[in-house]
Amino acid sequence: MKSTLHMFLSRFFIPLSLLALSIAPLGCARASSPAEPEAERMTYLDDGVIKLGVDLNLGGAITYLSKSGTTDNIINDFDWGRQIQMSDYSGPVPYEPNGKLPNKTWAGLGWNPIQSGDCYGNRSKVIDWSNDGKEIRVKSIPMQWPLDNVPGKCIFECRIRLEGNTAQVRCTLINHRDDHTQYPGRFQELPAVYVNAPFDHIITYMGDKPFQHDALTQMPSVFKVQGFDATENWAVLVNDENWGLGVFKPGDGRFLCFFFGKPGVGGSKDSPTGYVAPTFNEILDHNITYTYHYTLILGKLNEIRRYVYAHSRKPSPPDYVFAKDRRHWVYANAIDYGWPIKGELWVKLTQNDPQMIGPPGIWKASDAPVIRIRAAFRTTEPTAQIFWSRYDSPEFSADKSVTFKVKTDGIYRTYVVNLAASPGYRGVITGIRLDPEPNGHPGDYVRVSEISLKPVQ
Repeated sequence: MKSTLHMFLSRFFIPLSLLALSIAPLGCARASSPAEPEAERMTYLDDGVIKLGVDLNLGGAITYLSKSGTTDNIINDFDWGRQIQMSDYSGPVPYEPNGKLPNKTWAGLGWNPIQSGDCYGNRSKVIDWSNDGKEIRVKSIPMQWPLDNVPGKCIFECRIRLEGNTAQVRCTLINHRDDHTQYPGRFQELPAVYVNAPFDHIITYMGDKPFQHDALTQMPSVFKVQGFDATENWAVLVNDENWGLGVFKPGDGRFLCFFFGKPGVGGSKDSPTGYVAPTFNEILDHNITYTYHYTLILGKLNEIRRYVYAHSRKPSPPDYVFAKDRRHWVYANAIDYGWPIKGELWVKLTQNDPQMIGPPGIWKASDAPVIRIRAAFRTTEPTAQIFWSRYDSPEFSADKSVTFKVKTDGIYRTYVVNLAASPGYRGVITGIRLDPEPNGHPGDYVRVSEISLKPVQ
């Protein structure tokens, strides 16, 4: 029987060493002490409402955010694992390029380039940047966090512009790794956000009635990594006056958070810090170009939630069309033919219990009684199985599944599966999984161009 911890790990794909933050007697959020002082090289945007700055000596990470006209920076800048920055994860675990060993504390993170620098204090390098007063653009070579002075074989690009009390940030990872292995999907920090100690109230909405002004939840302000479903796709770090920073990532409902140190005391160069990160599980191929967007919102809690409501779509059943990417789907006991994605997921089914796992979502079962799967099965066994998770029962299980027959000749067909026929398909649904066959065999595969729960008009 799985322990609660292992169920948590399997659900959020969180490295054990990140969870070890909860118990490790560290002096800061990551592991390092600040490196030798080096002059900040800042460039700023100011729209008269908020002021934002990035440090060009730290890969262009965001190190400054305040109300315009003040110097009250809320971003924590204690070491190179803080700031607001890009942070990506893949295999192998541990990552030992050319035999170089990672820091023992962080070996479980595997391949982990981050925007600011590494845990030994080596800074990432900006290779190109511009600021026209309306938009900052930064291109950098990140450092592998667990290793001493090992640049990532990839490029980070960020574009930042201000709109009122918000910062609109678009990030891109461009990979060019020598290792062409397709590693399993890992959680990505999209982005990692660290603020100062006074902003110790971590608040979000976690209920099954999103965008209906339902009651909010405050997370414990303790040094323990918490994974949670933010069903309105946002979380805030606010002070005692309910003012602070909101992080909004449309379509992304899985977040991490923690607080380290003494709440309420400390500034940007001090150790205490609060953290949140929207996350997706993603496969980061050796040659992938992976782009995402998020919004930072500075203001009162009610203002932040009001902004989110004004810029969100009503939750609806998902329609996954695999035209150019995986749409955040990952695999267990399976791999596909790699990047780029060209109109389909072509998944190899050579291992036992192969699984295709969709991203988190939220929709009513009554709004999506059937699922349509456009696929070509070349399998040994003529049955496939759909699983789902519910808000009140978040794990995939046999009592929340439907088995259906498939043709095994490798020809594309549309399979329509009546989910509503199962008594377990009810309430609020939060995710789906497709098992193309019970056990894989050499040469077996499935090609999938669309998986849709969207009602047919």
